[in-house]
Amino acid sequence: MAKKPPEAVTEKKSILYEIARLLSIFTFHCLMPVKCHNKEGLQGEAPFVIIANHLHALDPLAIALFIPKRQIVFLAKKELAPNKFLQNMLTRLHCILVDRHNADMAAMRNCMKAIKMKKILLIFPEGTRHHEGQMEQIESGAAMIALRSRSPIVPVYLDRKLAFFKRTNIYVGEPVPYDDLLEKGINTETCEEMNERLRETFRAMIREHE
Repeated sequence: MAKKPPEAVTEKKSILYEIARLLSIFTFHCLMPVKCHNKEGLQGEAPFVIIANHLHALDPLAIALFIPKRQIVFLAKKELAPNKFLQNMLTRLHCILVDRHNADMAAMRNCMKAIKMKKILLIFPEGTRHHEGQMEQIESGAAMIALRSRSPIVPVYLDRKLAFFKRTNIYVGEPVPYDDLLEKGINTETCEEMNERLRETFRAMIREHE
């Protein structure tokens, strides 16, 4: 009988995740220095959803470094895992692989499962890494997940791409209000309103920290 693949969302702590965390402590203190501003905003009571811009493949580890007491769950495009070995590795890091261009109901269910289990969910709404412009091209599924979670939405802005011996600042903003959108119901219109609210949030953070 074939071995059942691991689940990204589980109560069990992942040894691979803890190894990655230890490596990230060295990496982001010595090689790719990172400073987190208002890191207390990442250490509140779970569940909550982190919405962040995406510049480098190691962004999830850089953000997770400042959530030392929890193993977070994060979304990544399925193209990052073209074979079963990489799928297994990413899943053991609590990564939910998602089809960005189609209605991936399995990924949606896993996200809702993470929230139900009081996890911290990290989403990159742009769906891929962007090196110019911040949080302007947002995939529609991100707003749907954010609204359906009914959890605090914490914006996180990385001011530059992670690089050797150059400091990247991570700014944690105040939770994005959206109760008024929930009152209208979760539909195409409110998802687009949520997307625009996220864009405005990041525009303001960029103006403040440039």
